[in-house]
Amino acid sequence: MKPFLIALLLMCWSPLAPAAESQLPWLTSLPEAKAKAKISGKMIFLDFTGSDWCAVCILLNKQVFQTPEFAAYARENLELVEVDFPHDKEQTESQKKANDALQDKYRIEYYPTLVVLNSNGRKLGTLNYNGEGPQAFIERIQKLAPRKKKR
Repeated sequence: MKPFLIALLLMCWSPLAPAAESQLPWLTSLPEAKAKAKISGKMIFLDFTGSDWCAVCILLNKQVFQTPEFAAYARENLELVEVDFPHDKEQTESQKKANDALQDKYRIEYYPTLVVLNSNGRKLGTLNYNGEGPQAFIERIQKLAPRKKKR
């Protein structure tokens, strides 16, 4: 009986390991992301989402954001900001106002919309989600990245 319980425990535990590895530090404040980006030199990645009701947003999260490939890329290259417009999740009034202001500033018309900024906060471009996998999505972000100056 003991070997069976150990095997059952291992089967239940193993799917959780990749999810834990791909957990990313999503911020909810653009000013905080800008401060971090000034130090790190990373791009700022804004995810305008309806995390608990938007089917495409949920798909993007599952098929791209929760993958080890995206996690590895994001840790090296992006300061992540979730700008969420949930139906059922609680948010403070100040968070709602900040999110509304960002939505107005970047003229967001639908979800998900991804806005990429340079490390100084200047807009580099806007992306949507076309159902691609993590590698193709990363390549689209990389096309927006500022060119490194050659010495």
